[in-house]
Amino acid sequence: MAGSGSERVAVDLCKGINGLDKVVLRGPRGSSAEVYLYGGHVTSWRNDHGEELLFVSSKAIFKPPKAIRGGIPICFPQFGSHGSLEQHGFARNKFWSIDIDPPPFPTNSKSFIDLILKPSEEDMQKWPHSYEFRLRIALGPGGDLMLTSRVRNTNADGKPFTFAFAYHTYFSVSDISEVRVEGLETLDYFDNLQNKERFTEQGDALTFESEVDKIYLSTPTKIAILDHEKKRTFVLRKEGIPDAVVWNPWDKKAKTMTDFGDDEYMHMLCVEAAAVEKPITLKPGEEWKGRLELSAVPSSYCSGQLDPQKVLQSS
Repeated sequence: MAGSGSERVAVDLCKGINGLDKVVLRGPRGSSAEVYLYGGHVTSWRNDHGEELLFVSSKAIFKPPKAIRGGIPICFPQFGSHGSLEQHGFARNKFWSIDIDPPPFPTNSKSFIDLILKPSEEDMQKWPHSYEFRLRIALGPGGDLMLTSRVRNTNADGKPFTFAFAYHTYFSVSDISEVRVEGLETLDYFDNLQNKERFTEQGDALTFESEVDKIYLSTPTKIAILDHEKKRTFVLRKEGIPDAVVWNPWDKKAKTMTDFGDDEYMHMLCVEAAAVEKPITLKPGEEWKGRLELSAVPSSYCSGQLDPQKVLQSS
């Protein structure tokens, strides 16, 4: 299942809200992460100082079949309403299992958990494909959070299948009006607020003053989210996942969401590694892999000490 640190338990299985099973990962210097088996859903990521880095709504409903509002929902095999399934597919609404015999997987972390999702008979009626979805969630020695998804086509009938995917990450920010996103300038995007019409982003960093719901295409492997007030920069690194979704519901939409506080839009931003524009097709026996690594670094951007381009270029 996972390794154990000598000084503290690196991986702990316990009960969460409403008695749902969750796994707590602990890093050697105080960082932590929490993962609910319901949805294979990361609901907490804290740095070495115990500061929460992900946003989870105070009104989140930890009760199946409702998806948990916040953290890192897994969108599979559909993104949004782009298909016949429920919003964002069914992976975030299913109980995942701990994978007790995962395939070999190199890691430098002692704090990780391997989860697996396979289709139920009910799932097969809605989406008639056999698959294995393996998800490793690891907390690096420096407190970085790493998620690796591997989807394998196990259809016995020889048929390929096609799916979309996203790590729907909700970042915690101090004030959305003081946040900027670097790395998406000059890229094409679909604007979901304008009938999915295609536009090209301007040359400036993204800032926020109203509702946003955009799918950026062919994005770089690194994206930076600068929180001026907290003097913190999130660096998102991704592999095998070409698109990036940026979403904030703003005030009007927030008021229509029963599991989201009216003013909570001010303290969150979703920047999601996604494969939406060109869904992934797997033949039987083929496997797709998509990796996300999140880190949070202190920054003094207001005083000009952090050059975002250097953040993006650093390894």
